[in-house]
Amino acid sequence: MHSLLLIDDDPELCALLGDYLTPEGFALQFAKAGFEGLAQVASGSYDLVILDVGLPDVSGFDVLSEIRSRSQIPVIMLTGRAEDVDRIVGLEMGADDYLPKPFIPRELLARIRSLLRRSRMSKNAVTQRSRQVVIDDLHIDRGARAVHRDSEPIALTFVEYTILEMLLDASGTTVSREEISLKALGRELAAYDRSIDVHMSNLRKKLGQAPNGGERIVTVRGSGYFLNCSDVSDASPQEGNGAFIKASGGLQ
Repeated sequence: MHSLLLIDDDPELCALLGDYLTPEGFALQFAKAGFEGLAQVASGSYDLVILDVGLPDVSGFDVLSEIRSRSQIPVIMLTGRAEDVDRIVGLEMGADDYLPKPFIPRELLARIRSLLRRSRMSKNAVTQRSRQVVIDDLHIDRGARAVHRDSEPIALTFVEYTILEMLLDASGTTVSREEISLKALGRELAAYDRSIDVHMSNLRKKLGQAPNGGERIVTVRGSGYFLNCSDVSDASPQEGNGAFIKASGGLQ
C-alpha cells in the first residue's frame, strides 16, 4: 500500500479523496497547513505528496520550494485557479504534475498511479542501470539517479531526470515531445499542454550550457529534442577491478 500525503485545508476535499483513494489501495494522510505538511514530509514515510497552492499559513509554492530543497519525492500540485500562470510556476519550481480545481477524483487517481508506476519502474531498473556516465562536464550516476556538474550536485525532479535519461538513451537521436509526455508524464500530449516546455526549460537551466558554450539539449523544430555532447564515457568500474570503461563518442 502506497502512502500519500495531502496538504490541503479543505475538509470536504480531504474527506472526499480519503473515501475515494482508500479503497483503491492508498493510505492517505492529511496536513491542513503548509508547515504541518513540511514536518510530515520530513519523516520520509510518504511515496507522493498532493499539495494545494492556497494554504492558510504559507503559499503552496513556498512549501514546494522547501520540499525540493531536501527531497525528490513526486509532487502533484492542486490549483484553485484556472490561470496557466499558477500551473507554470508550480512546474518551474519543481512540481511533477498539476491538476486544476475542481477536478474529477478519477483524474487525480490516474495521475497518482502514473507517477508511482514510473517511480517503481525506475527503482526496479536500478540494477540494470547501475553504471556511471560522463558527458563532457556532467557525471550521471544512473543507479542513484544523481547528476553532478564539475563535482557539484544538480537537484533534478523525478520528471526532469526521466527526461534526461530518455535523451541519454537516445544516443544523440531526436526524442519526440509525444514520447516524452508518455514516458515522463504518463499521459498523451495535449494540444495546449505546456508541461513539457516548462520541464525542458527547467532541465536546461539546471544543466547549464556545454563547456563549448553550446546548448546541451537541442530543439529540432517540429520533431523533438536531442542531447548534444562532444564526449560521452561509460565510467562504470569493470568487474574485478576499479578501472573505468571508456566509450568516447557514444554509449555502448
